[in-house]
Amino acid sequence: MKILVADDDERILRLLYDFLKFNKYEVVTVTDGKQALERYNSENFDLIILDVMMPIYDGWIVCKEIRKNSLIPIIILTAKDSDLDELFGFDIGADDYISKPFNIQLLLARIKRLLKNNNIKENDNILKFKGIEVDKDKHLVKLDKKFINLSPKEYELLIYFLNNVNKVIDRDTLLRVIWKDEYFGDTRTVDTHINRLRNKLEHYAINLKTIRGFGYKLGEE
Repeated sequence: MKILVADDDERILRLLYDFLKFNKYEVVTVTDGKQALERYNSENFDLIILDVMMPIYDGWIVCKEIRKNSLIPIIILTAKDSDLDELFGFDIGADDYISKPFNIQLLLARIKRLLKNNNIKENDNILKFKGIEVDKDKHLVKLDKKFINLSPKEYELLIYFLNNVNKVIDRDTLLRVIWKDEYFGDTRTVDTHINRLRNKLEHYAINLKTIRGFGYKLGEE
């Protein structure tokens, strides 16, 4: 599990880095909100800890920006201890709110709870392969954290491939499962929709491979 910690207090950063590393987490630390967004946009994290009072962009701004395209667990860490601040944190999408000074064992317990809950939710509702992610509840598709638009059949095809990663699926099966009674006999419609889906998957198109004489497979290169 990989955690991003953003705080301009070097002592707190060192404490959290050492403690989380000791508990077997991969940790990335930054000292301002701009760095936090840059690292979030360039790497994959499982949880984010944000201090409120940071240079350039504060924790509120960073939290709101991340919530535009992600449900990643976010813990707000702040010296502000008021009900209004806590309510505001929850309103903009924070999952938990911890006031400084904090009990580090309590923080660890909350991190474990959020990661466990998020893992259960993702197992049920989120499908992932490399940088491709589908939120089935919200009917949203992301490519490297950017939303893309798929037609209904392209979406159904992608869902089916994500549920069957590294399995070869023949055209007749795809026609039967995706098109059901809407289309009979001609597997060329499958090829057409696969090609359209490939175009929208951009550099991940190489992972949706044609297996000559059999069908298609979404898998490693």
